[in-house]
Amino acid sequence: MDRRKFLTSLITCPVCASAVLAQEAGPHWKYEGEHGATKWGEMDSKFKACAIGGEQSPIDLTGAIHAELRHAAIHWKPEAFDISNNGHTIQLTAQDGGSITSAKSPYTLKQFHFHTPSEHALGGKRAAMEAHFVHSSSEGRLAVVGVLMTAGKRHEGFAEIMRNAPKQEGEAKLKTALDPHSFLPQDRSFYRYEGSLTTPPCSETVEWSVFATTIEVAEADIQAFRGLYPMNARPLQSVNRRFLLKGL
Repeated sequence: MDRRKFLTSLITCPVCASAVLAQEAGPHWKYEGEHGATKWGEMDSKFKACAIGGEQSPIDLTGAIHAELRHAAIHWKPEAFDISNNGHTIQLTAQDGGSITSAKSPYTLKQFHFHTPSEHALGGKRAAMEAHFVHSSSEGRLAVVGVLMTAGKRHEGFAEIMRNAPKQEGEAKLKTALDPHSFLPQDRSFYRYEGSLTTPPCSETVEWSVFATTIEVAEADIQAFRGLYPMNARPLQSVNRRFLLKGL
């Protein structure tokens, strides 16, 4: 199978696209070392897009073209989310966490999780952390909303997550409902581009919307996350011939 046919098969495969929504059996990948990000594409035939894909994520968001973009309509719901330490990050899984509507298509919130440092960059600089809110459509497409996080004033929602996050791989549940809207910046300007999962199988099935403005969380909570995951960010990928747009 040539490169184009292989990538097309990933785009049209809901099972491949939804791999990010659950931990599946497969090679044990990491971010560094022998099974690190530069080796993902060699570890399994299902991971080939990590090596040969032309629309991979994350990217540097510098150089975006200003455009009249419609904001994604966000309809998230407060919930006492299930919280897990899954060996790669801290993840909160939604049972009825709401949805977004982007380009007139509905996407259901499935989960959100965190990376340090931020996976996306601006001018080569990464923020302290990044939150990814992962949504899925009925056709198997994904829409991910990215929020960059910097050290500053305490964020009650993130502090509650870090208080309850399992210190070893395992599951727990938040004791009270958390409103995901609290992670949205006041300034809603954002970047949008077509990309991929930032973890294996790196399927190129994702519409990315990354807010241009950061939110603040307590330095102590950043360090608590880094105590579990010192580094869980994929290296920056080439933009290639994609359109990188910025909406206000």
